[in-house]
Amino acid sequence: MSFAQVLASGRDGSVVIPETWHQGRTAYGGFSSALALAEAMRVGGDLPPLRSAQIAMMAPLFGEVRVSAKVMRVGRNATWIAAEIANDRGVGTSANFVFMRPVESGVSVHDAAPAADLIPVDQAREFVNPNAPAFLRNHFEVRFALPRTQDRTADVCWWVRLSDTEGLDPAVALLLTADGLPPAVMPLLTAFIPVSTMHWQVNLLTATPHTQNGWWLLRSTADFAEQGCSSQRMQLWNSAGEPVLAGTQSIALFG
Repeated sequence: MSFAQVLASGRDGSVVIPETWHQGRTAYGGFSSALALAEAMRVGGDLPPLRSAQIAMMAPLFGEVRVSAKVMRVGRNATWIAAEIANDRGVGTSANFVFMRPVESGVSVHDAAPAADLIPVDQAREFVNPNAPAFLRNHFEVRFALPRTQDRTADVCWWVRLSDTEGLDPAVALLLTADGLPPAVMPLLTAFIPVSTMHWQVNLLTATPHTQNGWWLLRSTADFAEQGCSSQRMQLWNSAGEPVLAGTQSIALFG
């Protein structure tokens, strides 16, 4: 099922998460984030553009889940909405979203260019891995965006495209895609070590996210990893190299 089909199949605030959207034993983080956003937008009605999100991924989510959202504050320029996804064991994902209309400002900073040695998407090599998470195999196309090297670094950069965006709000489709990379420390791991996202902070850098042919450039770079915790920076550009999203993520490493 596409993400839009999952949303359409929901009844009375409940949704069944298909296994094709799993990442290990739980729903893919981008799936649960986009699910919470879709409910927030439904509850909020006529909202300004999404500009920021804070998402706590507290427990595994699978099977039938309940999705709820509540408008916390409506200001002159911005609206805050909180959302939760829960199952019979309790809340698995908690999210806070900020929707804000553009306002006049004399400040302009643009310091988020993609890598100089970036491989254009039409020349990039396809990522094929039969052991990749279910969500990636079933719902995304992936290509390597940087030249291959022998160095093992905590840095992952891919071109990623959602296979089916029909019926999705652009912000929902973007959040669904933006968590598509493995944790940046994965190239450093020498054995199968369980990993889990704990918290994801996302800032949208434009009120109108768009790209050509569905391709987005994603990059995650770890700044620090020790004692089972990793902190990483995350960036996303459109196919023209324009910055669209920036964020940070905390990752738990169980080994």
